[in-house]
Amino acid sequence: MSAAPRFRSFREFWPYYVGEHRQPLCRLIHYAAAVVGLAVATTAIVMSAWWLLPLAVVCSYGLAWVAHFFVEHNHPATWSYVRWSLMAEYKMFFFAITGRMGSEMERLYGSTAPPRDAPCLAPEHEAHRGS
Repeated sequence: MSAAPRFRSFREFWPYYVGEHRQPLCRLIHYAAAVVGLAVATTAIVMSAWWLLPLAVVCSYGLAWVAHFFVEHNHPATWSYVRWSLMAEYKMFFFAITGRMGSEMERLYGSTAPPRDAPCLAPEHEAHRGS
């Protein structure tokens, strides 16, 4: 488990993020985490139960981290890229619910479930191939 490479933009970060979520089960757990986090946060806002907001974060990140430690066997990108990880989480979720995540995996890695050592095919990821 190595630290995330340095990125200058979200566009550079996205292929790395997708590569850290290669296993379908990991992505599925992330989607569940996103739904749980949104549901608890929405409940907190609607009910003015502000004490629930930290619970939304704990539930969402807790589920996602379980996926990393027990499915992907890597470190969550959140530790190095807090804002971009959150953005990428919901981009990945949006791609999944619109049926585009498989084609995004193919665009970036040439298959829907590439092995850990598969190089990223996206030109914008050139600087970080093999990282």
